[in-house]
Amino acid sequence: MNYLMRGIGVLATVGTISLLAFSLPSGEAHGDGGDDALPQLTHKNWQQECASCHLAYSPALLPKASWRRVMGGLDQHFGENASLDPVTQADILRFLETHAADSGNSAIGSKVMRRQGVDKAGANEAPLRITETRWFVNKHDEVPRAAWSRKAVGSAANCAACHRQAEQGLFNEHDVRIPK
Repeated sequence: MNYLMRGIGVLATVGTISLLAFSLPSGEAHGDGGDDALPQLTHKNWQQECASCHLAYSPALLPKASWRRVMGGLDQHFGENASLDPVTQADILRFLETHAADSGNSAIGSKVMRRQGVDKAGANEAPLRITETRWFVNKHDEVPRAAWSRKAVGSAANCAACHRQAEQGLFNEHDVRIPK
């Protein structure tokens, strides 16, 4: 009888653990993505238009209001004319807003918003540059200022200079190599 009860106990425990394990969310919500992984997103126009000049920055790095500012000023996009036809521009903006930091779609977006001190409506701040967010500044506080102006880096906006897997949305600090 004692063996039977132990066997039932073991089976019940294994069954419960299995049920819990298979019902947990996967990916970022489960912790597999961690602090350094951005949501893996695809969007034809965003990748085609934005990545033609620079890394297609993850929408999770800025709130909706910031993306509206960026997309509303494409004729003077950080010193360049990046104007798009209205249909393409509206399509990309919808995508950016859907996946923005304040959309509630990613853990990293939530961290960006908490650091920024922005309320749920996004009314407090709308930084124009990712490099101006408190989240970015905090994550890069140990990088010497001189590193940003090195020829191989160019600026803080050139993620791929130091983060070799930036194009895949991976920013693990253990894989950072700051060029000399």
